[in-house]
Amino acid sequence: MKMFKKAAAFALAVTMLGTCLAGCGSSSESSGSGDGGNGSSSALKIGGIGPVTGAAAIYGQAVKNGAQIAVDEINEKGDLQFELKFEDDENDAEKSVNAYNKLKDWGMQVSLGSVTTQPCIAVSTEINNDHIFALTPSASSTDVLGGQPDADGNVSIARKECMFQMCFTDPNQGVASATYIKEKNLGSKIAVIYNNSDAYSTGIYQKFKAKAKELGLDIVCAKTFTDDSANDFTSQLNEAKDAGADLLFLPIYYTPASMILAQANKMKYEPKIFSVDGMDGILTLDNFDKSLAEDVMLLTPFTADATDDLTQNFVKTYKEKYEDTPNQFAADAYDCVYAIYEAAKKASVTADMSASDICDKLIAEFTSSDFTFSGLTGNNVSWSDTGEVSKEPKGMVIKNGVYVGM
Repeated sequence: MKMFKKAAAFALAVTMLGTCLAGCGSSSESSGSGDGGNGSSSALKIGGIGPVTGAAAIYGQAVKNGAQIAVDEINEKGDLQFELKFEDDENDAEKSVNAYNKLKDWGMQVSLGSVTTQPCIAVSTEINNDHIFALTPSASSTDVLGGQPDADGNVSIARKECMFQMCFTDPNQGVASATYIKEKNLGSKIAVIYNNSDAYSTGIYQKFKAKAKELGLDIVCAKTFTDDSANDFTSQLNEAKDAGADLLFLPIYYTPASMILAQANKMKYEPKIFSVDGMDGILTLDNFDKSLAEDVMLLTPFTADATDDLTQNFVKTYKEKYEDTPNQFAADAYDCVYAIYEAAKKASVTADMSASDICDKLIAEFTSSDFTFSGLTGNNVSWSDTGEVSKEPKGMVIKNGVYVGM
């Protein structure tokens, strides 16, 4: 602070500084950016990170919205109170770590990790080092959890004990996709296009390939791309077409998938399309022709057209509040918050506990054989000591521009 010569000016500066510090202290008690919560110091502080701007914003915004609905409902119960603060990372690992540090400075006691895989891998290391419990709704790579064996059964990375997942892991998606395609006899010759610069896409493909071989599925073509080349898929599609593939498996995110669908249509190549949870969101992509996604199939833990009361109430609230239909990312985030709430209640967690003590209690509860959770994305959901979730996937198909359960 600049020194003023006159005593009156110095006194004024001190007064202004005190007012500024008081104001800063006050803002740290709130959600910071109007992202929700009751702004009370007696509330358990939950931090979330994800892309609410940029190419993957559909994922992050859905997670933010779904988590907020759960927080609002829980706070109406009047017992354990939650405060949610959500930071944008633009699907960038470095920005995600910066967002995490902002949340830690805010006083975060429990984390929703990061929404997308690469940022969450980076953040999960910080989370584990700081001993803060985290339950990610959608970062599905086993690298998020650490301690996963390789093909030879060797484990080179220690288990990140604070990290848990609400979503299926990549291996589970790959295995489940191959199994579903085989059981439903969806294709006799399969082509795959995957992103070999992305842990999410590569992880799913590797397990899909192994399970397909075991089941006798015929993969006639497997082509790759990277983030830097995710705009022209003509070569990959021509090779799939020339190989006679009647089913195209896309273990990728919706943005490159939308380009693949458009380019396949342009060259009049019409295989069946089967994908995974990364495809969820394609129908709300700006300027995308929904007719191109007609009959696209994917595996997901949530379908908005389900008739159970919990789903119908959630969809109704989501549409009223955000004027949109929730996807699986919103549903997984909603379930994350409720699972944390139920485990915290059972473990007698209170908002005045340290993040480290809360982490110990939640780890013990989530890995207990007595703890199961039922929500939008599964019934009797449980977690292993590795942090991996156990629940059943559901098949979904796009019909007339909407998702319909198969």
